[in-house]
Amino acid sequence: MKSQDHINLKECGQSPDLQFISDAHATQLPFAVYDAFTDIPFSGSQAAVVLNASSISHKNRSRIASEIGYPATSFVNTVDGNQITAQFFSTVMELPMCGHGTVCLVTNLVESGLLPCENYDWHEAILILPNTQARVEYRRNSKARIEVMLDVKSAKFTAANLNFTELAQILSIDNKDYSVNLEPKISTADFIHLCLPMRDLKAMKSLEPDFTALAKFCVSNGLETVATFTTQVEESSQDIHVRDFCPAVGVNESAAAGTTNAALAHYLLHNGIVSPSDMTNKVTVKSEQGIELNRPSKIRTTLTTSDDQISRSQVGGVATLILNGWLNAGILSE
Repeated sequence: MKSQDHINLKECGQSPDLQFISDAHATQLPFAVYDAFTDIPFSGSQAAVVLNASSISHKNRSRIASEIGYPATSFVNTVDGNQITAQFFSTVMELPMCGHGTVCLVTNLVESGLLPCENYDWHEAILILPNTQARVEYRRNSKARIEVMLDVKSAKFTAANLNFTELAQILSIDNKDYSVNLEPKISTADFIHLCLPMRDLKAMKSLEPDFTALAKFCVSNGLETVATFTTQVEESSQDIHVRDFCPAVGVNESAAAGTTNAALAHYLLHNGIVSPSDMTNKVTVKSEQGIELNRPSKIRTTLTTSDDQISRSQVGGVATLILNGWLNAGILSE
């Protein structure tokens, strides 16, 4: 493959009119919208992908993400072999990592011919972000969908010394709606989550947060999301039911969150609710999320253990293309 400064997609089986170029004078940039963690259109969590983004300033990336209004917009600067240089933004901030954004981004690069995906073999790419990098594995599954698994940081847990009565009021529930068997914990990895176990599905469905108050609660307590969950599920093939509230980072409630579900999988393993296979030293946690938003999603987290320690954490799924188009770069002059 040619250097990223000029990759002609005609050579990758794409339209000769579409080129991946880092040209400050380009007037149109390829743009796509996907639904992540779902194979059903108009479900899962939305993310936009902007290619040829190297000439877009930080200020304008933030403005574009705010204008688009999705939980995440990914800006791809370069694709050099299997190395992807990119950046994620929510509507209010730059994101250090984004699970559902990565699933959409890699799916788009494969479908655009910018990443190879031969047969049904796993391929590896390196995602390079401003402050970190991560390994990504992807393949074409038996349904010919692009399946993407992102390596994420292992979570560290600390006690949640919070005012849970105040939080219950903000969430419009009673203290009795919290789980009596599991304790809340603060998980720190790519994001800081409050892992908040709930009593049952009824309690989960009764959650009606005051998002303004919840954002203030999160900021004052150093949290980025409140990840509520229960092991009671609607679909028997899944392991946990999740609702993730993220007003502090620009999304009131996420329909599908990869990094959140990775943190919850760590929580389940940490508390002995799931255990690795003796044969593979791996455990897979399958999550259902977004049901209350009428955007159902399915997220898979795989944890690999070694000597009772987590040696690798992966989270992922598939994404569904909703639309392709062009971003007008002519409006982005400083």
